[in-house]
Amino acid sequence: MSTPVSELTPQSYKSDEHPIWCPGCGDFGVLASLYNSLAGLAINPNNLVVVSGIGCSGRTSGFIKSYGFHSVHGRVLPVAMGIKLANPSLEVIGAGGDGDGFAIGGGHIPHAARRNLDLTYLIMDNSTYGLTKGQYSPTAPVGFQAGSTPYGNIEQPLNPLAMLIAYGATFVGQGYSGKPRELADLITKAIEHKGFAFVNVISPCITFYNTYKVIPPLLREVPRDHDVTNRAKAFELALETTHVSLGVFYQVSRPTFEEGVAEVIKKAQASSPPRLDAIFSEFS
Repeated sequence: MSTPVSELTPQSYKSDEHPIWCPGCGDFGVLASLYNSLAGLAINPNNLVVVSGIGCSGRTSGFIKSYGFHSVHGRVLPVAMGIKLANPSLEVIGAGGDGDGFAIGGGHIPHAARRNLDLTYLIMDNSTYGLTKGQYSPTAPVGFQAGSTPYGNIEQPLNPLAMLIAYGATFVGQGYSGKPRELADLITKAIEHKGFAFVNVISPCITFYNTYKVIPPLLREVPRDHDVTNRAKAFELALETTHVSLGVFYQVSRPTFEEGVAEVIKKAQASSPPRLDAIFSEFS
């Protein structure tokens, strides 16, 4: 028998499969925050689907007691979008890493964002491919030394926040795995948002790119007077280099893709197209 929604706790969302990440991995903080957010919203596990990709973060769907789909590399968003369109009543959450999302999966992000499907996409950003021994990822800083860049990374990193604001996401925020309470609150806001919600989570890789001592001094909350509906101001905040801001950068309301599809279906039905049997009779 399923647990009554009114009695859901973070424990209610823990599957029998236990996380196998390296001790100290930032993804533990992300998972704990997600559990707390789901419980706070009392989301019925029977109405929840978590889609994940390939990489350390790709195991997320297996650690949550809900419907889940462990997709192939970079295909979190196409799968998540398909599920949401097939059954708009489901709560759909995508979870992946910066390599999965911004490298092989980067081509899907602009289209998911501009279409504004009502789903949440969490990226665990550690600037490295932790599962395959620490190669540099699209968000790795210039000078990053790894097995694939022994003399330092020479490529400019992508800016996930600026990208999603430019692509038309209607909710863009950033959290830090070392602040799980604040992160849970941010994830809650993202899930409650009606539209495409993107949360970039700085989630240090303890093994290949340990930034636990580097990140905290740079952190600050998004200024209280920041206007989240001002796109230009959101860009300014996303592009700043002196601090790492946490919170909601941008949030606006816009019709969702599912609403648009429903309207198209309604118009098609109202136009009373000829029945198939009438069409076939013309050729009999």
